Amino acid sequence: MDAKTCIEKLGYVGVLNFATVDEDGAPQVRNVSAIHYEGMEIYFLTARGKSFARQLYADGRLQILGYTKYKEMIRVSGRAAEVPKDEQKKWRDILYQEQPYLENVYPGETKRIDTIFAVKDYTIEYFCLSTRPITREYFAVGNVVLRPKGYQITDACIGCGTCARVCPQGAVDAGHPFQIRQNNCLQCGNCFEHCPVQAINRL
Repeated sequence: MDAKTCIEKLGYVGVLNFATVDEDGAPQVRNVSAIHYEGMEIYFLTARGKSFARQLYADGRLQILGYTKYKEMIRVSGRAAEVPKDEQKKWRDILYQEQPYLENVYPGETKRIDTIFAVKDYTIEYFCLSTRPITREYFAVGNVVLRPKGYQITDACIGCGTCARVCPQGAVDAGHPFQIRQNNCLQCGNCFEHCPVQAINRL
């Protein structure tokens, strides 16, 4: 798996969940189908008066989530920025051409209320439940830094093997200390809760 393939898979899914944060700090989620992929850049359309647009103007943070029929979750985390005014028509025309139903939503000149946002710097989390053990990978696109998630076994490990026995996916290997295979980890915390000497840290 790689970042490019993840983006291609999102294109096959079509309708994606877009999550933002409102003025009270509460999560807001909606389905979006007016999406265009230009290389690794993601362009999408909404109306300027919608809460969705106002939340992006105020904060910019968003997550985009797609789920394939193969039990693959692909999550994009980043910031969206409105494209410059002199580029709006170009991207609007592309989105309307790719999504003809938009003419029924905003016919004629009413489409001028639309605005286009772009996501260019983001992280991708790929999580597949159809493999055994599961598969989890992270990718960075553009100017972002990946932050580690999950759990890590420290040098305080006494080698008892409790973590390996309780791991649902068998993703812990013996060693000094024992090691968690991060690409197969559910991040469920079972090893963390059962370690008798608290030798496991949450990342």
